[in-house]
Amino acid sequence: MAGIYIHIPFCKQACHYCDFHFSTSVKKKPEMVEAICKELELRKEEIGDEVETIYFGGGTPSLLSAEELQQIFKTIFSNYKVSEDPEITLEANPDDLTEEKIKMLAASGINRLSIGVQSFFEEDLKLMNRAHNAEEALESIKLAKQYFKNISIDLIYGIPGMSNEQWKENLQIALDLGVPHISSYALTVEPKTALKSMIEKGKIAPAEEELAKEQYEMMIEVLSVAGFDNYEFSNFGKPGFFSRNNTAYWFGKPYLGIGPSAHSFNGFHRKWNISNNTIYIKALQKGEIPAEVEKLSIADRYNELVMTRLRTKWGIAVDEVERSFGKKYKDYLLREAAKLLEDGLLEWNDSRLQVSKKGKFLSDGIAAELFWVEEY
Repeated sequence: MAGIYIHIPFCKQACHYCDFHFSTSVKKKPEMVEAICKELELRKEEIGDEVETIYFGGGTPSLLSAEELQQIFKTIFSNYKVSEDPEITLEANPDDLTEEKIKMLAASGINRLSIGVQSFFEEDLKLMNRAHNAEEALESIKLAKQYFKNISIDLIYGIPGMSNEQWKENLQIALDLGVPHISSYALTVEPKTALKSMIEKGKIAPAEEELAKEQYEMMIEVLSVAGFDNYEFSNFGKPGFFSRNNTAYWFGKPYLGIGPSAHSFNGFHRKWNISNNTIYIKALQKGEIPAEVEKLSIADRYNELVMTRLRTKWGIAVDEVERSFGKKYKDYLLREAAKLLEDGLLEWNDSRLQVSKKGKFLSDGIAAELFWVEEY
C-alpha cells in the first residue's frame, strides 16, 4: 500500500510560528492546480502499489474550490490504482468551514477533516496570528460533525502565557465537542519566523520547555481517561480513528509528495520538490519536475526506523531490525539501548523496545542515542 501527499502552498495570512512553504497570494492557484495534476501524471510509474491514503496538506487546502478538488481527484483516479476504501484527508482552517463549504467537501470524496484549531482561546489565536477566532473554531467543529464522522483537530501547547488551567480547558472543550482524534504539538520557535523575531525583541515571552512538558503529561492523562490512545507522540485517537496516512509514514510505507516543497519516499530514496511556486509551475509547464533526490544508506534507513518507531506505541521490533539491516545493526541497537533500559527511559514489551512513561517527552533525544554513527 502507498500514499499520496499533495501540498497546497497558499494561506490567507502567515501564522507567526509557521516555517512551512506557502504564499499569501492566491493569484497562481489555477496554474498551481494544473501543475500539480501534471506532476501526478508524470510520476504515476513511481508507485506500483495500491494507493490507500490521499492527504491534502499545506498551506491551507481548504482554499481549494470544488472544481479544483475534482480536477485533482480526476487526475489521481485516472492515473493510479486507488483502494476501494481510501482515507482521504484535507487540512482545513476553521474560518473556511462554512456549512456550504463543508457540504462541498463531504460531496467531493474527502472523508476525513483535519481542522487547524490550535486553541479555543482568543488571546492564543491572536498571539499566533491565526486567521480564525475562537467562535469560528467551535462552530466549524459543530458543523463538520453533521457531515463527517472522521474529524481530527490540531491543538498547540506550551504557548507563552497559557496556564495549565487554560490548557486543561482547551482539552475539555475538545472532549465536549466529541472529536475522535487530536493531534497536539508543542509550540516550537523556528528560525526566520515572526515568532522568533518577537521573542528576540522581547515582545513575547519565550516558550518554556518545562511548561510544555507539564502540559504534555497533563494531556496524556486527560485524554487517556477519555478513551483516547496515544498511538504516536503527538497523536491521540479513539479506537478506529487512528490516522492511516500518518501511521503509514511511521511504518516506512512509500508515498508520493506532490506540489512545491513536498517530500517523497520509496524506502530507498527521498525526493523533495523545490520550495518556489513560480519555478515549480514553470518547470511542470515544460514537463519537468524540479526536485532533488537523496539515496539513503543502510545507516540512514536504520536511523529513520529508530526515529519514527520510537515515537509510536508499537516501538521497535528487534527482529525487524535484524531482518532489514542485518545482525550488526541489531547488536548495535541492543548495546546502545542497555543504558537507556537501565535508566528506565526504555522498556521491553515482548521483543519490542518502547519508550517508557518516564522517557516519553524525551522520545526524539532517546532515538538520537540509538542512531548509528559510522565511527562506532
